[in-house]
Amino acid sequence: MPTTVEPNRRRQLICPFTVSVVVCYVQYFRKTRKKRSNTLKRSQSDRSQQQTCFRILVGRIVRSVCLSMLLCRISAVSQSVARWGTSVRRGALLHPALSFNTSRCQNVSSTEGTVHPAAAQGAGPYRDSVLLPRTEFPMKLTGQNLIDREVQIQQECGFAELYSWQRERKAKKEYCLHDGPPYANGDPHVGHALNKILKDIQNRFEMLRGKQVHYVPGWDCHGLPIELKALGELGTSGLSPLQIRQKAREFAEGAIARQRAAFQRWGVMADWDKCYYTFDGTYEAAQLKVFQDMHSKGLIYQDYKPVFWSPSSRTALAEAELEYNPQHVSKAIYATFALATLPPKMAEAVGELGSISVLVWTTQPWTIPANQAVCFMPNAQYSVVKRRDSSQLLLVATERVSSLATLLSTELESVGTFTGTELEGGVCQHPTIPRKEVPLLPANFVTMGKGTGLVHTAPAHGMEDYSVASHFKLSVECIVDEEGRFTELAGPELQSLSVMGEGNDAVISMLKAVGSLVKEEECVHSYPYDWRSKEPVVIRPSKQWFIDIASLKDKAKEVLAKVRVIPESARGSLLAHLDRRPYWCISRQRSWGVPIPVFYHKETGEPLINKHTVSHVTQLFSEKGSDCWWELPLESLLPPEVLKKSKAGEVTDYERGDDVLDIWFDSGTSWAAVLEDSRADVYVEGKDQIGGWFQSSLLTSVAVQKRAPYKALMIHDFVISEKGEKMSKSLGNVVDPDTVIHGGEDPSVSPAYGVDVLRWWVAESNVFSEVQIGPNVLNSARDSINKLRNTLKFLLGNLQGFDPRTQAVDPKEMHYIDQYLLHLLRNYSMKMTDAYNDFGAGRAIRLLQAFITRDLSKFYFSIIKDRLYCDPEDSLGRRSCQTVLEEILDGVTRSIAPILPHLAEEVYLHAPGHNEGETLFRSGWIKSSPVWRRPGLEEAVEGACAIRDSFLSSIPGRNAAEYELTIEIEPGLLFELIESLQDEPTSSYSQLTELMMSSQTTLTSALPRDLPADALISNGSFLINLEGGVIREDSAYQVAAVPTSMARCPRCRRYTSSSPDCPCPRCQTILTRAQ
Repeated sequence: MPTTVEPNRRRQLICPFTVSVVVCYVQYFRKTRKKRSNTLKRSQSDRSQQQTCFRILVGRIVRSVCLSMLLCRISAVSQSVARWGTSVRRGALLHPALSFNTSRCQNVSSTEGTVHPAAAQGAGPYRDSVLLPRTEFPMKLTGQNLIDREVQIQQECGFAELYSWQRERKAKKEYCLHDGPPYANGDPHVGHALNKILKDIQNRFEMLRGKQVHYVPGWDCHGLPIELKALGELGTSGLSPLQIRQKAREFAEGAIARQRAAFQRWGVMADWDKCYYTFDGTYEAAQLKVFQDMHSKGLIYQDYKPVFWSPSSRTALAEAELEYNPQHVSKAIYATFALATLPPKMAEAVGELGSISVLVWTTQPWTIPANQAVCFMPNAQYSVVKRRDSSQLLLVATERVSSLATLLSTELESVGTFTGTELEGGVCQHPTIPRKEVPLLPANFVTMGKGTGLVHTAPAHGMEDYSVASHFKLSVECIVDEEGRFTELAGPELQSLSVMGEGNDAVISMLKAVGSLVKEEECVHSYPYDWRSKEPVVIRPSKQWFIDIASLKDKAKEVLAKVRVIPESARGSLLAHLDRRPYWCISRQRSWGVPIPVFYHKETGEPLINKHTVSHVTQLFSEKGSDCWWELPLESLLPPEVLKKSKAGEVTDYERGDDVLDIWFDSGTSWAAVLEDSRADVYVEGKDQIGGWFQSSLLTSVAVQKRAPYKALMIHDFVISEKGEKMSKSLGNVVDPDTVIHGGEDPSVSPAYGVDVLRWWVAESNVFSEVQIGPNVLNSARDSINKLRNTLKFLLGNLQGFDPRTQAVDPKEMHYIDQYLLHLLRNYSMKMTDAYNDFGAGRAIRLLQAFITRDLSKFYFSIIKDRLYCDPEDSLGRRSCQTVLEEILDGVTRSIAPILPHLAEEVYLHAPGHNEGETLFRSGWIKSSPVWRRPGLEEAVEGACAIRDSFLSSIPGRNAAEYELTIEIEPGLLFELIESLQDEPTSSYSQLTELMMSSQTTLTSALPRDLPADALISNGSFLINLEGGVIREDSAYQVAAVPTSMARCPRCRRYTSSSPDCPCPRCQTILTRAQ
């Protein structure tokens, strides 16, 4: 055994001079290491020998300092704790400059070596002397008790007033999460729950961190879905715009009331009396200011061009209002356009072979009557091929010949090949309109993936077709009306037929009659549908109002590059949507919306719209709401002074417009109406908003303020059933969040889970992929919360009678294991903070569960129970443990508060050290201290844990308390570290024995030679790494475990008594003092 230095002498071993010498040596060594070798004139062997000697010298000095510091900073534990026949280890800390890098110790099961006092196993003479956990905190709440308790906590803890309180307090920073307005057209659903709870978790975290949270809930109140639901089967027939608007408003207000009540029940923190609604006059006025700014910059204009049109809704639609049905079935056809005039190059090469026809393919045969051209790809190669079965000559893309031969079930013989540019000058005969000819034109949108490589082009019914018409000045004639039926321009055979039904069939029959139909087939493909009516749309030209996205696109991409996107993989979709939209149609032919503030000249149809007219209407909307557009006489909307400034004629020359703004423009301008700085820290919405609210907000903000309205985007996925199916009433798999919380008619099938289970489900889910919900998922969430409650109950029970304000122990005076747990708690708190900062609520839950399972249940709790239950109530060792338990309780409770606010406040009501009326959410985030970071302490405890793990692995399935240990460690730093846990060579009550969970522990530098034959020997090594590798010490150890000869104490149940009927010395002392 190394020489033992007396405690008073240990304090004298270290002095400022010693520290300064070591620092100088280490600095000198580092500088010498960096010098170039060619500047040293000594031989390599001399240098090597000197460095080796120097390393040994530095190692010895540093080790001496480490040992000195460990020994001199002895805690007051040994001076304050009663010595029950053995000493209690003294605490010590390593100098901060000596950092250690070691792996964490392994965990042990809470059942291994756990002490079970007599009182814990039933009645006995010592029951009243054992301090067992006591608390009124219930481990489990179910049914109506759970529901009532959550509501009670919301009321007692001021959930409704929390948002206003934090807005009024002083804070250095503000955090703004802008609420994307949910649609006010139905009851709350699990999609709402996912979105609102995700936002609330983040808001509560930021508020706990001391920031002033800006979060104003809102609702999107206009639009066709609300209008249709409000009117029901009545429709709009016979109703004035004001009557339609009144019914729609009433319907929206009812939906808002139901949704708002649900959001409050979910514990969402907000001022629910100060929400924003897109039908409020002040909101509409702010929207028109954005409209005016964009119009004055030329970004909003009126034009006649193709738009997505919904025959079922009879209105134009924007891209964001479409849903694509991947299983749509169309009648696709291959049809011929006879070449009336051959291109010059073709005429020279194959002109004498006979009539040649251009073969086209389309999935929309009804557009053939509107054809104005056939387009080819300029850089592609084309062939004139001869059908073997009919000798017909067809012009197709060369690379499509093989596929077409298979499709037509005949051989295609090439008789001539041409480049795309050599097709210019060709003219085709229209197949269904006699004497109408259409040109062959180049177009870069032609692809070779399907079809023939030649595209039938109808400018009135295709976006890309329209671009060709604009370039070549082709006619854009619309042959389809608002109901999706052919007009008289399509001809008497087609007039009034539905283009998506019998009209389509009629065109196919016409092609067949004239011999132009080559093949007809069914084609399953993705096709746009109206997101409201779920019916297919058509493309038709209409005079509408548009936003010029092409002029905004580059700037939008530039500012988007500075936005943090979570997950980053969604950035590509955001950019793709920008690229896909050259313009944005913002006018709608409905009544329920914000009117476009434009007047039309009765004779010329010219629009009257400028800053004077729009500013006046904006002021009226702010004061009276947008209903005044229909309520007020035209003279009030267009007063003389406005007409004069506009240099317009008499008011009687004009009429007000009937169109309303797209609801995406409504919600997309919310940054201007709601945000104080017109910019939020983050927008949090589902992935459907990639082409919706995220885009409309970005474009309007870039247009007006040349920046994004958000610093970050957090994009989550959708909710699906447990089986991976989309939720549908017809499938019976819809999960109602109200039923989740309050239970269904049959509690055995649909139990009441409460709000916190719903919130746990949201937090635990991987929200960046499809989120599943169902009985199994909810049961798992409930079980996880109950396990957490069990841990919290243990903590609360062991804090009974403890007041941290007066009885807490200074960390320097704590037991090593207690200090070590504070060190782990600090690491835990920092990781939790990082997780929440990254919107990682799921990661936070995993950290929580790992901390509770690994660090608490399987490690700390299994070690401290004897000290908690059997030490004197006011002993330093027990108070040290309780101080740490209170810090753990406080840290864990605060860390779960953003996710489980009801449980957190319930625990806070039971926790010690608070004044009546205090609430957790008004007292801040986890309060960890830098003093808790003690690398030297970590090394000492983890070294002991490594030794314990070797011991436990040698007695699998057996109780560690039944063994006496002899630990051999070779002289060195590890020995000195472990020796600081046990002052005496052999002890039953030292901190080392507590960590080993054994009956008795002996620490020595060499195992005795007379070990019993049944001794179990295990060995290992522990690496100590100092100064970044300058000092490395790999210390070997051996552990000899021998069945104890001591009897089991009838009070503490440890094997520390001389006889089975007699308490051990420690317990005997306590019992004597209690008498």
